Amino acid sequence: MPVARVNDIELNYKLEGDGEDTIVLVNGLADDLETWVLQVDDFLAAGYRVLRFDNRGIGSSSKPAGPYSSRMLADDAKALADSLGITGFHLMGVSMGGMIAQEYALAYPADLRSVTFACTYAAPGPFCSRMFAMWADMAPVLGVPFVMRDVTLWAFTVPFFEQRTAELEEFEIAMRYMDQPVHAYLAQLAVIQAHDTASRLGEITTPSLVLAGEEDILIPVALSRRIHEGIPGSEWATTKGGHGCIWEHPAEFNRTYLDFVARYRKG
Repeated sequence: MPVARVNDIELNYKLEGDGEDTIVLVNGLADDLETWVLQVDDFLAAGYRVLRFDNRGIGSSSKPAGPYSSRMLADDAKALADSLGITGFHLMGVSMGGMIAQEYALAYPADLRSVTFACTYAAPGPFCSRMFAMWADMAPVLGVPFVMRDVTLWAFTVPFFEQRTAELEEFEIAMRYMDQPVHAYLAQLAVIQAHDTASRLGEITTPSLVLAGEEDILIPVALSRRIHEGIPGSEWATTKGGHGCIWEHPAEFNRTYLDFVARYRKG
């Protein structure tokens, strides 16, 4: 895959399709661009061009010392889009990617036709903050794969564990063998620990969708709802599943997103 040299780092990316409208996808904590494997085909079939990439700290992108911030990673996304000559696009981020998307929408609204914040929050609050502090303590001692195996328990619903064991095993194997260095994991973890746009949400003017898995227990749905309440004119939607709804129920997630973004296509 091609690499862009921006902001003194290298970003690994994949640009697919030839549609007039581009969807730019931003991944969550410890997730590379394969996060979106169950979305891309539907988005391409709907006539969009799709850009996805590894954030700094994951995959084949650079992994400099941290900590990182959501604004820093938004600036990386901006530099990548500029380097590819992409503007007037639809931005979607999931989890940590949704935090990056908030900072992007605040800093670079002229780039965007729409923005979607999926399974995310404007500030972590006391519940998520305690969870992330535990991950920070666990990773240096037990390793990133151990922490990500724990995350799997929070990401999926009970029926997924009971009825879709083959898919579950695929995820667990991927977590067991992931190779993100501890320093890079902690640098990305700092993003979600420090992110706070709660007092600035009212400044977002781009057409916005806040989208949550209706059974999300990792980032509770109430925290996503606060983003919707803070952005004037934003839309709110839920889909089946929990924090991993993009994998557990991709068809519904994709349909909900495409129904929204279609209203803001060019022309």
